[in-house]
Amino acid sequence: MQDYAEPLARLIDELKRLPGIGQKSAQRLAFHLQRASREEAERLAAAIIDVKDKIGFCRVCNNLTDVDPCAYCTDPTRDPSLICVVENPYNAISIEKTREFRGLYHVLHGALSPLHGIGPEQLKLKSLLERLKDAKVREIIVATNPNVEGEATAIYLSKLIKPLGVKVTRIATGVPVGSELEFADEVTMMKSIEGRREL
Repeated sequence: MQDYAEPLARLIDELKRLPGIGQKSAQRLAFHLQRASREEAERLAAAIIDVKDKIGFCRVCNNLTDVDPCAYCTDPTRDPSLICVVENPYNAISIEKTREFRGLYHVLHGALSPLHGIGPEQLKLKSLLERLKDAKVREIIVATNPNVEGEATAIYLSKLIKPLGVKVTRIATGVPVGSELEFADEVTMMKSIEGRREL
């Protein structure tokens, strides 16, 4: 005998497919949705369908957008000579939250990972190189994740872009603000020492 009615079991199975959602979280969400009003459930379903129908990729920077080109690429107050390269769209949002970066973005949609079959051909590199043909670009900031794949991608980008005469920089990495040195691992400490700056 099945533990749940078939529609509830199906909903739990679908929710478990979401990242970070295990069996218990899926059950809680499913029961919450079952108790919600029909209108709430329809709003959630409509929001999911809208994301699938109305969100695409910017033809310039590959970021997620509902207009093409995106709001970043068409913002006249942004500096077109500065492009920040990120792995995923949510990385650009993290940078935007600082309210400090006023350049443009380029989203790779991944990082080099030969073990997972992700090589240069799977990343949005061709469109980045096209953008560099514009003489306005003076600097590329590589803001890939500080892990093995992100570092490999940063090195690859540097070797690809530097011969074109464009400055390539890497975001600083190190000990996060508010933490204590005793909890930092060796690689983090090494990057903190390497990335030190004058006071």
